[in-house]
Amino acid sequence: MRPGRPGRPALVCFPPGGGAAGGYRDLANHITEGVGVYAVQYPGRRDRIGEALIPCLTELADHIAAASAPLLGGELALFGHSMGATIAFETARRLEARGRTPIALFVSGRTAPSEPAADRLADTDDATLIAEVERLANDPASVAVLRTNSALAAAVLPAVRNDYLAIENYVYAPGDPVRCPVIGLTGSDDPVVTPDQLARWRTHTSGSFDLHVFPGSHFYLDAQPAAVAKVINSSI
Repeated sequence: MRPGRPGRPALVCFPPGGGAAGGYRDLANHITEGVGVYAVQYPGRRDRIGEALIPCLTELADHIAAASAPLLGGELALFGHSMGATIAFETARRLEARGRTPIALFVSGRTAPSEPAADRLADTDDATLIAEVERLANDPASVAVLRTNSALAAAVLPAVRNDYLAIENYVYAPGDPVRCPVIGLTGSDDPVVTPDQLARWRTHTSGSFDLHVFPGSHFYLDAQPAAVAKVINSSI
């Protein structure tokens, strides 16, 4: 997203289910100058469309921790939204196992990793899957078009279904909490996770925990990137 200056930390962003790296472009524009901003591009979408999808969050974390090695010359912070929050957490575990504790882990719009997924949507029909994505979207009309545009649906839905499968098959492996500070963020009207549920992330760190609640629904951060960036900037 944006290269950083020597001696400044780097922020790595993890997209939500069905999302892509470009979704963090607006947020990157509000991060403190000099901080490097990177976003993960999961296989099977956008410029990686020809690569096989990976329906396993821990396997993705393995790959991302290895791919982050060139960034480990300085301090590293991780930000994940929804599915991305769980992958960021698992990546933090792997980095800490290698002796590189992130300076901060931001978890947004996602229940704690020890809580299993509530619904099974990966195996439902396209109409049900579209309805769920529409329910979470800030602009439902942008999702409703998938019902009438079969070419667009064929391009978008495989990644969405893959990511729901990855979320639903994820099993938290008990272990030591991460050592890095964890900062939770959520929308006040998020239908997926309440502030009380997000607060349960505090049991997954031996460091500090803070919780920030913003106006909005599941994708609150798309509407107020500057406010989210303010929290990030104050923590790194």
